[in-house]
Amino acid sequence: MRKRKPKQRFLAADPRYNDPMVTQFVNNLMYDGKKSISFDLFYSALEIVKTRTNEDEHAVWKKALNNIMPQVEVRSKRIGGANFQIPIEIRPKRKISVGMKWMIKYARARSGKGMIEKLAAEIIAASKGEGAAVKKKEDTHRMAEANKAFAHFRS
Repeated sequence: MRKRKPKQRFLAADPRYNDPMVTQFVNNLMYDGKKSISFDLFYSALEIVKTRTNEDEHAVWKKALNNIMPQVEVRSKRIGGANFQIPIEIRPKRKISVGMKWMIKYARARSGKGMIEKLAAEIIAASKGEGAAVKKKEDTHRMAEANKAFAHFRS
């Protein structure tokens, strides 16, 4: 158990959109500390989004992220020798990070040529309320709904 809460670290805003959430997304996207490559990848993907949708690419990305972010999740808890899936509301920061990680995970899992294309396709699909990441959110919500009877075990 921790003695005290850790100091909160604040991320620097990215150079193009001046948004710390973009920096957080790029940090999740990064492999082996190659941040500049991740920034190039992300910005290139947003350029593709801009050409395909003819809308503001940053707004489309934000909308996609909002469509992916889960509101509730289930946590396993052992009570009296049985494991129960207990639905719990997610903290706002965790919503964002889980949504980002799902978007990246399902973009990587997509079929296509190159991560730039795959990420752009996942962003566009998520902004329309489609795609694997949105399906994951809906499945998570469905699971929480199904286990609502165990909500009274929440601690």
